Amino acid sequence: MTIRVLIADDQQLVRTGFQMILDAQPDMEVVATAANGAEAVEHARRLRPDVCLLDIRMPKLDGLEATRILAGPGVREPMRVVIVTTFDLDEYVYGALRAGATGFLLKDSGPTLLIEAIRAAAAGDALVSPSVTVRLLEHLARPRYGGGGRPPSEPLTEREFDVVRLVARGRTNQEIAAELFVSLSTVKTHLGSIQAKLGARNRVEVAAWAWESGVVG
Repeated sequence: MTIRVLIADDQQLVRTGFQMILDAQPDMEVVATAANGAEAVEHARRLRPDVCLLDIRMPKLDGLEATRILAGPGVREPMRVVIVTTFDLDEYVYGALRAGATGFLLKDSGPTLLIEAIRAAAAGDALVSPSVTVRLLEHLARPRYGGGGRPPSEPLTEREFDVVRLVARGRTNQEIAAELFVSLSTVKTHLGSIQAKLGARNRVEVAAWAWESGVVG
């Protein structure tokens, strides 16, 4: 299947560069580009791309609000949004993740991570680079929300806490399986249970909860 992607960034050079990278992939197609958040929302609603690639700071409607409109709580058919920005300590990033973004990358992460993040989002997973998870979520979540994470509906098991800590460190499912000496299917089962207990829609929200609650230090 071809992954249909929308790119939104206020810099034409960035839009063109991303489009060249993605269109060169055999399984990807850029269906639209937008120079601001309002255009991004309009194109996304009309075209229903598989993944929306959004910058944080855009005119008319910023990436945070666009993410909330397309993927936020209460959206009946949320889209998959990956945030790509130059601001690794931007005050809006935490809000974007909580608004429904399923991935977060810095623009200097390189084309490989960009492609991986889009494929992960299209598959219903999420990719947040380890440097972003550690530096950004720790910086934003702990000082402002430290110890204030919402309690789970049911207590997490010791093994589930192990998985949460590794997710919060930016590990992939395969890496978690290797570190805990369990199968990939077991990791996915644990993640499903964790998300249900936390009311989290994806692993990004699991990571955010871990930093909020002080589970990861």
